[in-house]
Amino acid sequence: MVVTDSDGLRVAVIGAGPSGFYVAEQLFKEVTASVSVDIYDRLPTPWGLVRSGVAPDHPAIKSVSRVFEKTAADPRFRFYGNVEFGVDLTRADLALHYDAVVYAVGAQADRRLGIPGEDLPGSYAAVDFVAWYNGHPDHPDRQFDLSGKRAVLIGNGNVSIDVARILSSDLATLGGTDIADHALTALRDSAIRQVVVCGRRGPEQAAFTTPELRELGGLPGVRVVAHQQDVGSPTDENPNSSLEILRRHAAEPGEARPREIEFRFLLSPVEVRGAGRVEEVVFDVNELVYDGEAARVKPTGKREVVPCDLLIRSIGYRGVPLPGVPFDESTGRIPNDAGRVLRSGRPAAGEYCTGWVKRGPSGVIGTNRKCATETVGALLADYVEGVFARPANLPREAVDELFDGRGITVVDQAGWLRIDSHERSLGAQASRPRVKLCRYEGLLAQAGVVPDVNHAKRIR
Repeated sequence: MVVTDSDGLRVAVIGAGPSGFYVAEQLFKEVTASVSVDIYDRLPTPWGLVRSGVAPDHPAIKSVSRVFEKTAADPRFRFYGNVEFGVDLTRADLALHYDAVVYAVGAQADRRLGIPGEDLPGSYAAVDFVAWYNGHPDHPDRQFDLSGKRAVLIGNGNVSIDVARILSSDLATLGGTDIADHALTALRDSAIRQVVVCGRRGPEQAAFTTPELRELGGLPGVRVVAHQQDVGSPTDENPNSSLEILRRHAAEPGEARPREIEFRFLLSPVEVRGAGRVEEVVFDVNELVYDGEAARVKPTGKREVVPCDLLIRSIGYRGVPLPGVPFDESTGRIPNDAGRVLRSGRPAAGEYCTGWVKRGPSGVIGTNRKCATETVGALLADYVEGVFARPANLPREAVDELFDGRGITVVDQAGWLRIDSHERSLGAQASRPRVKLCRYEGLLAQAGVVPDVNHAKRIR
C-alpha cells in the first residue's frame, strides 16, 4: 500500500528498539507525501536489545544498527530519549499531537520459575545478567557472585547459550568487544569453571539455534559435554543439525580443559536449596511421551540434585504493562489483532503494537521487520478509511514546547550522536568497537543535557 496525503501523517512510536525503527522505516517507504515519526524511549540511547541484549562477542548481529542509522538520518524522523511513557508523556498527550501511536516496548521482564528458593542469594534472572554485561544504565551497580566454580543455567534457548559463552569465554577475546567495563572486571576475577545448561525437554526440542551451539565448540580452553544417554550416537544423517553437533560432543574423548559447558536434558527444576544462598537445585527427571509426532514432557517420579554456586534463570521474557494500555497478564502481551490494539475485544482507534509486546518473545531481530510491516499495513489501512480522528492542528514543534514546559530533559538525535561518537572514540583508543557509558549521569552529560530535578526518581 502506498499512501499519499497532503495533510501529513504523524505517528508516535513508544520504544526505540528494532521493532520501533522498522515501523519508521516501513512508514517512510509506504507514505509518499508528508509523514513524520517520533520515537520515544525511556533510555537516553536507542536500539533496544541491539545495544543491551545482543551478546558483545556477536558484532555481526549488532551491525543491523546501520539500518537504524539510515532511518534516523531521514528528516521526517525524530528521537526523544530519556522520556518515559506514562511519566513524562501520557496517552492524552499522544492523542493531542499524533494521528496514531505504535507501542514497541518489547518484553522487558523475565519469566519466573515459581519454585521454592528461587529468590535465594546467588539466583539471578538472565534478563538482569545480560543487561549488566551489556552496560544497561539500570544495572551498573548490580553484583553477581561469581566466586564459586559451578553455574547452573535453567533454560536451553539462545540466551542461555549466550550466558554460558560469556561465563566461559577467554577474557582476551571479551576484552576486544563492547562488553561493559564493570562486567569485564568481574569476569576477570570469576572462579566459574563449569556451566551446566539444563532444559526440561529433550535435545530435539531445544530452543537454541545451531549456529549458537556450534560456536561453543570453538571456544578456546572450553570442553563441551553432552551425554549419549541423552542425545544418542552420531549418525551423520544431518551433520549440521544441533542434535548431531551434540552427539559429536558426546562421542568425543573426555579431554580435560580449563572450563566446561555441560548440556543436560529432561530436567525440570522443582526447588532451589541452600543455607542462606544457592547451594543446589532439585530437578524432576522427565521422559518424553509421544502423541503421533508431538512430544510432551512427563515426570518419571525420579529426582536429581545438582550442586551449584550460581543459578541463572533463562526460561523466557514477558512484556510489562504500560499505563493506560490494555495488557493480557496471562500472555504478557498487548491484546491485538494484526497489530491493532484491542480494548474490550474491539480495535482501539489509532493505537497499534509491534514486536515482542505484540506477538511474544519469539524470532530473531529480522523477524521484527515482518511484524512491523503487518502493523504498519493495518495502521495505513485504518488511516485511509478514516478510522481514527485527526489530532489538533498543532505545529510539529509543539511537542518540544510540551517537554520544555514540564522541565523534562530530552536527549534528541543530536544528543545520541554525541554519545555514540564519544563511545566509539573511546573504543578506538582501546582497539574495541566502543566503550559504553553505563550510567545515566555520564550518558546525559555526554549528550549535552542537564538532568531535570525529577530524573533521579525515574531511574529504576
